[in-house]
Amino acid sequence: MIIIKSPEDIKKLKKACNISADVLQYAGEQINAGMSTYELDKLIHDYITAAGAKPSFLGYGGFKGSACISINDEVIHGIPSKKTIIRSGDIVSIDVGAYIDGFHGDNAFTYKVGAVSPAAEKLLRVTNECLHLGIAAAKPGNRIGDIGFAVQKHAEDNGFHVVREYVGHGLGRNLHEEPEVPNYGREGRGVRLVPGMTIAIEPMINEGTAKVKVLPDGWTVKTVDGSLSAHFEHSIAITANGPVVLTMPSEVH
Repeated sequence: MIIIKSPEDIKKLKKACNISADVLQYAGEQINAGMSTYELDKLIHDYITAAGAKPSFLGYGGFKGSACISINDEVIHGIPSKKTIIRSGDIVSIDVGAYIDGFHGDNAFTYKVGAVSPAAEKLLRVTNECLHLGIAAAKPGNRIGDIGFAVQKHAEDNGFHVVREYVGHGLGRNLHEEPEVPNYGREGRGVRLVPGMTIAIEPMINEGTAKVKVLPDGWTVKTVDGSLSAHFEHSIAITANGPVVLTMPSEVH
């Protein structure tokens, strides 16, 4: 069931989303070559708790980190580890959420560590553009398929490939709610978008094949061919005046 949010619900959701955006920005400022993903995750955990919130991901389905930190060919759900060292030239996806006052925020960004290859630069640029094209398509009266179509077309027009097994989602009092929001689709198909819906749009775009595999840890998803993958995500509200991005950083954090 799709839960339509009241203005008061969206106000509370925006608070969670602001903290999520603040910590994501903070993590991007702290990331450095030579640090472990465990160290980065601890900084993220401490930031969220200092803001009076709880990490949405910690303990979710047994997940052991406060954020999913995925490097290079890791698509999503990378588990923070003392053994995983971030290196110059890496691209690092950080996916993080905060829970406060009964609502979850959720967002992701793929950061560059030092200078990266031209291929990585293009992948990051195009995937971020896919996210914003998907958001622009999230107008009241449009359908879920319009979002997926916008993402898929831009990715494929640039020679990239859309992950099919993992999708965006509704969010609110639960981290994952209906409807599913695929990054592929046909215009005019799927659930109609109406004011009060809140969804997370999160393109996961691969440099090579769209095919992915889950590692034996049960969480980490990688490209099957070892090619790069990028992941960007915003949580948004559908309003009568169009989509509103909720995961925007505060002026001061």
